[in-house]
Amino acid sequence: MNAIRRRLRAFRFTTMFPIAMLSITGCTTSRSATDPPPVPSLDVRGDVAARLRQFVPTPITYDLRKLSATDRAVLDRLVRAARLMDEIYLRQSGPGNAELFERLQSSKNPQEKEALQYFAIAGGPWDPIDDTPFIGKANRPDGAGYYPADLQKSEFDGWLAAHPADKDAFQSLTTVIHRDGANLVAVPYSKEYREWLAPAAKLLREAAAIGDNASLGKFLRSRADAFLSDDYFESDCAWMDMDSRIEVTIGPYETYMDKLFGYKSSFEAYVTVQDPDESARLKSWASKLPEMEQSLPIPDEYKNPNRGTDSPIRVVYVVFTAGDTKGVQSIAYNLPNDEKVREKKGSKKVLLKNVIDAKFEKILSPIADRVVAADQRPNVTSEAFFSETLLHELSHGIGPGFITLPSGEKTEVRLALRDLYSAIEEAKADVMGVYNAELLIDRGIVSPDLERTLYPTYLAGMFRAVRFGQSEAHGLGTCVQFNWIAENGGFVFDPQTKRYRVDPEKAKVGLRSLLTEILMTQALGDYGRAKALFERYGKATPEMQAILSTFTEVPVDLAPEFTAVSSRQS
Repeated sequence: MNAIRRRLRAFRFTTMFPIAMLSITGCTTSRSATDPPPVPSLDVRGDVAARLRQFVPTPITYDLRKLSATDRAVLDRLVRAARLMDEIYLRQSGPGNAELFERLQSSKNPQEKEALQYFAIAGGPWDPIDDTPFIGKANRPDGAGYYPADLQKSEFDGWLAAHPADKDAFQSLTTVIHRDGANLVAVPYSKEYREWLAPAAKLLREAAAIGDNASLGKFLRSRADAFLSDDYFESDCAWMDMDSRIEVTIGPYETYMDKLFGYKSSFEAYVTVQDPDESARLKSWASKLPEMEQSLPIPDEYKNPNRGTDSPIRVVYVVFTAGDTKGVQSIAYNLPNDEKVREKKGSKKVLLKNVIDAKFEKILSPIADRVVAADQRPNVTSEAFFSETLLHELSHGIGPGFITLPSGEKTEVRLALRDLYSAIEEAKADVMGVYNAELLIDRGIVSPDLERTLYPTYLAGMFRAVRFGQSEAHGLGTCVQFNWIAENGGFVFDPQTKRYRVDPEKAKVGLRSLLTEILMTQALGDYGRAKALFERYGKATPEMQAILSTFTEVPVDLAPEFTAVSSRQS
C-alpha cells in the first residue's frame, strides 16, 4: 500500500528468521534433484480478503500547486524523511517484521500478496482491530519490538530493584531494552536506529536550508540534532513555536504499542499543509484552557495550573503520513507528550481536516443511521464531529501531569499508571472534551446549538471508536464511557427500534461523575483503581454488540491513498 511503498533494503531469508511467528508449511509438489528447494508457504489466515474489506481505500488529497516552488522542494525532503520512519516503526512494531515484509514483497503467491496489502495497512502481521495474527499463530509480544520477546514485568521490575541507577534509562521514552548475556541493557534509539535516523537527519537539514520559514527551519535543524542525540526537549519546544504553511510532525511520540509498561515511544511522521484562516479562527478556544483547568470537578489541590499556556491549534490537510500512523487513522493529535515540555510550553493541537471529513462521510454518518434515535439523527453533524475532535485534543493538555503519590514519591501519571495510562488518558480526553463544551457555550465562544448536536454525535462516535478493538486504548476507553453514562441514564436503548436515545441532562451528570473518577485516579496515580474501572466498565454490552454486528457494510476505517505524493515516490 501507499504508506509503505518504498522497498526495504534487501534482507536474506535465513534460519535466523523467527519460525514460530510465521508457522511455515511445506510444499508438496514434485521436483528434480537439481531444482532449488521450494520456498515454503507462509501460514496466512484464510480471511485476509475479508479483513482487507474493513478498510475502505480513500484518496487523501491536497493540490500541491497551491504551494510555492520552495515549499514543494521542502515538502519533498520531508516526505523522504518520513518514509524512513516507516522503516524504524516496522522494527518497533514487532520482532522479525522487517524480514517478513521483505519476504511478502517477493512472493508470487496470491494469498501472500493479499497478506502484503493488509500488512502494509496494519504495519505488521497483527490485525489492527483485535491484534490477532493474520500470518502465523504467535501473538504480538506485549513489549512489541522494544523489549526481549520473553521479558516479563517481574523480571524488568526485579532488575530495577537490584540496579536502581538504571531506572531513568530503562523507563526512558527513547531506549530499547536488550539482553546482554544474563544482563538487561538499555540501548538509545540514536544507536539502535541510526541506519535510518542519520539519513533522516540529513534530509531535515536539507529542507531547513532550502526553506524560507525561520520557525520551520529552527525545528528541522533541532530535530535533526535530536535524532542523533536522543535529547528531544529543545526540538519539541521549537515544534511548539513553529508557525509555517508546511506543518510537519516527525519523531518518537506515542506509547500505545508498549502494552508491557507504556514507556516506549514509536516513530511517526505527519507531513501536512496548514489552513491559516481556520487555525486563526480557533485561537479563542485555546485561550480558555486555564479556565477549563480551574473548572475541573476535582479538589483544587489536584489541579494543574502550572502547565504552559501556549496551546497553538493547527488545522491542516494531510499530504503524507508514516510510521505509527498505520491501522486506524488519526483524525487529530495533541503533542508533545513529554511532561517537561508541557510544563514549560503547553501542547499543540493538530486537526487533520481532510481525514476528519473522509471519516465522517464514509464511517460516522452511516453508523449514526443505525445507532441514533430517528428524531435525534439529524443532530449528528460534521461540525459537531470537528468540534468534539478539537475539544478532545484540547483536553489532553489539561489535568494531572506530574503528581505526588501517597508514598511521597514524585512521578508522572504516565509512569504511575503504566500499561493502563493510554486507555485512561483517551477516556479522559473524550469525557472532558464534552464537559468543556459547556464552558465554551457559557462564554459565548461557540453557539448554544453545539449542545444540541454534540451529544448525539458523541454517542455515534462511540460506536465508531469501539470497533477499533476493545483492548485498544481508544476502544477500551470508549466502553468505559458508554457503560458509565448508560448506567446513569444518559444513553437509553429502545428494544423496539434497537437504537439509542440521548438524555442530555442525565448524560451531563454521568459525564461529570466519570470525569471526577478518571481525574482522581490520575491525580493519585492509583493503578488498582484504574484496573477496577476497566474491569467493571471496559466491555461492550450485549445491546452494543448486537448493533455492532449489523455494521457489516460499514468500513471500520480508511486505507489512505496519499494522492499528492503517489507519483513522487523516492
